[in-house]
Amino acid sequence: MSRSALVENVMAMLEDAGFLVSDRCAIRPKSFDIAARRGEDVLLLKILGNIDAFDAQTGGEMRRLGTYLNATPIVIGLRTRDEELKPGVVYFRHGVPVLSPDTAMDLFVEEVPPLIYAAPGGLYVNIDSEILADVRENRDWSLGRLAKELGVSRRTVSKYEDGMDASVEVAAELEDLFDAPLTSPVSVLDGAEEVRDDEPTPDDPDIAPEDEPIVTVFTRIGFEVHPTDRAPFKSVNESDDEHGQVLAGHSAFTETAEKRARIMSSVGEVTRTRSVYVVDELRRESVEGTALIEKEEMENIEDAIDLRDLIMERGEDREEVA
Repeated sequence: MSRSALVENVMAMLEDAGFLVSDRCAIRPKSFDIAARRGEDVLLLKILGNIDAFDAQTGGEMRRLGTYLNATPIVIGLRTRDEELKPGVVYFRHGVPVLSPDTAMDLFVEEVPPLIYAAPGGLYVNIDSEILADVRENRDWSLGRLAKELGVSRRTVSKYEDGMDASVEVAAELEDLFDAPLTSPVSVLDGAEEVRDDEPTPDDPDIAPEDEPIVTVFTRIGFEVHPTDRAPFKSVNESDDEHGQVLAGHSAFTETAEKRARIMSSVGEVTRTRSVYVVDELRRESVEGTALIEKEEMENIEDAIDLRDLIMERGEDREEVA
């Protein structure tokens, strides 16, 4: 299956599952392919045939964007260089959860979360430590008795009851011994923090020199600016008050800039953010809801209210952000 066909299939699957799905980010470089929202769950998805192509720089940016936009970064892929991705298993690359299309279908359409995750050494599951301790005590088994049944040390059993995860084989044996479900799902939509590799999120990239005047304006009027490296927008700008978040781009108004502005509007609709594109010369006022502002005009903005009013006036062809 081509990557383009895979992206289309994933988009259709998410729409069938009730997600609002953004336009595809069909520009390069790009840290994610689509954004999607269902209720309060927001996803940023990278879709690949071979997940070995997912590099650390892209993973770091997806994790940063997930933090800024309150979204879960996810990779959906078919295989690694060596093997097909197994259904029902969560993998990780650079701290981002990776799912096969079948696993994604189960999670988003059937609402059946995965129970297994891959980590160095094999496949593992979350053991519900409280249930394990209860069923062992109800059976009147000591830690030593259970350790003997499993062929492990008493210390290992104690660790299971303290919250340590178990291999798939051990978990299956435990459930057979006690005839009870003891595993809990991997919380993918919460970033799978309980099983994710403890990999620190990289710092924001440096601000490009040509963007410094725009960043200065956002900072002056009370926004915290988060530059991006591979997103279709140059920065995510956050305000602690009612002005919320603004996605911003900046360049001459070329055909590529128009495409970026269109994608920004679509992503903004999904993530409930406004978008603005600063251009050298104003030829029109908006692109499908992304407000266009001339650079000199932007530099003369006095406060966040002025910016908000200008964005809403020029981006009025887009519905209100809920």
